[in-house]
Amino acid sequence: MNGSDPLKQYKERRDLETSDEPLGEVSAGGDAPIFVVQKHAASSLHYDLRLESGGVLKSWAVPKGPSMDPAVKRLAVPTEDHPMAYAGFEGVIPEGNYGAGTVIVWDRGTFANLKEDKGFAASLDDGHATFRLDGVKLRGGFALLRTGEGGKPRWLFFKMKDGEARPGSDIAGERPGSVLTGRSLEQVEAEEEPSDLPDFG
Repeated sequence: MNGSDPLKQYKERRDLETSDEPLGEVSAGGDAPIFVVQKHAASSLHYDLRLESGGVLKSWAVPKGPSMDPAVKRLAVPTEDHPMAYAGFEGVIPEGNYGAGTVIVWDRGTFANLKEDKGFAASLDDGHATFRLDGVKLRGGFALLRTGEGGKPRWLFFKMKDGEARPGSDIAGERPGSVLTGRSLEQVEAEEEPSDLPDFG
């Protein structure tokens, strides 16, 4: 948190007069908390994992993207909290802006905390959260585990062993497009319409 406004850092880093990114405020969600994974071609390609907690989207940059293989543990670097409205953002952040590059909504859905004795926010504070994702591409149990402390905490994001795990798979490579429009990063950048059916299924 940054003072009384968890979105203070988000707002300070952005020029919303030149970028179409949503301003947004802290807001309550629906009955089930949401998650979104945005594929972001910034200075380097990465995926942004965002999970609703406390009226904002808690966020991590995942350089190699999510995996449905429980043997694969992905580095997840925490970033600033984002407004709930960001879950639907897809477009191009102009050059000269923080995070300049193209963004698509790679996956989204709802999630549920799997710890019966502890809330999701408290689990994040403790550095170990387990949760079920119900998205288009990502489904089943996942975990976030903090491995570093101090000025540069690092987390691991990984699939838990369950009936929806897919050992040996490459979900990011198999299904690269947007779940909103079916567009690729390149199509969004060029403001093209999709040439094939959307990547919904």
